[in-house]
Amino acid sequence: MNFDPAILQQSWPPAAKPRPIVTFGAGSIVGDAHYPAYRKGGFPIAGLYDPDQAKARKLAEAWGVTAYPSIAEAADVENAIFDLATPPARHADVLRALPEGSFALIQKPMGSDLAEASEILRICRDRNISAAVNFQLRFAPMMLALKDAIARGWLGEVVDFDAWLALDTPWSLWPFLNGLPRVEIAMHSIHYIDLIRQILGNPLSVHAKTLGHPNHAVAQTRTSAILDYGDRVRCSLSINHDHKFGRRFQACEFRVSGTEGAAYVKLGVNLDYPRGEPDELMIYPKGASDWINVPLQGSWFPDAFVGRMANLQRFAGGEDKDLVSSVEDAWHTMALVEAAYQSSAAPATPLAQQPEA
Repeated sequence: MNFDPAILQQSWPPAAKPRPIVTFGAGSIVGDAHYPAYRKGGFPIAGLYDPDQAKARKLAEAWGVTAYPSIAEAADVENAIFDLATPPARHADVLRALPEGSFALIQKPMGSDLAEASEILRICRDRNISAAVNFQLRFAPMMLALKDAIARGWLGEVVDFDAWLALDTPWSLWPFLNGLPRVEIAMHSIHYIDLIRQILGNPLSVHAKTLGHPNHAVAQTRTSAILDYGDRVRCSLSINHDHKFGRRFQACEFRVSGTEGAAYVKLGVNLDYPRGEPDELMIYPKGASDWINVPLQGSWFPDAFVGRMANLQRFAGGEDKDLVSSVEDAWHTMALVEAAYQSSAAPATPLAQQPEA
């Protein structure tokens, strides 16, 4: 078997005739990730709308695009791809304002909870909107390569998936999170849960505990979860965003093991975010005697955003048959998130009490 890492897919093909992009929202994610990615991918950016007009104008001037004065004018741009970089509670309102038959990219999560996700799904069905959710980790070069290696049989049957994070996340960069009842799983670990679904499919059930930290007011910053795939596959997540004790023992990594091989992935952007560190992918393929380093042609930020938009653009142009992370598929990720929160709120199995003497 050829274990040349150069044969692994790391990027998405470009669109032949990309459509102009209209963005709703002018938060940091737009200037830090969306627009750098779209420029890198050669996608034309028409402009953006945000109810904070001063913020919208500042970002528009920085990128040389139009700041639209209303949702209606932004939604009136012909032949556009609509990019919803909005808080989850605002997605449904924006989708209702879009023309029927539109193409849209919805920032994760797909609503604040499963009820909102179901409403978003209904709106897209009713208005014939082809929408994908921005679970862009699936398109990171390291993850495309990992998925390709698994598909080629380099690991055999995947039977173990560990996600381990111990880092210092600067939650102050996202002030809209303050006061939200659901944060860590819904806004962060949802990426990992969605990626795991792509590799392993839907679990049977989930055991989870998510909680905050006494040093700040963000609702949750720490999560432990076990995804139940029956008696053959083990999958666990250990997430701690409050490991503020220097870089030495911090981590942001996946360990994926199969019956015949294994993979190690470092998600570098989360270490010293937003500057980050280089991503890493190493594979121990079946029949090999050592680990193989996969030289990566890009990183999660911004390259995954390029691939995410390329798939939507190509789907709109008829070049891609499948829309990855469509609202139909993303609903299942939201169902898993909902189940994790329900599990966290439910009592765990109590210990037996020692009998009296």
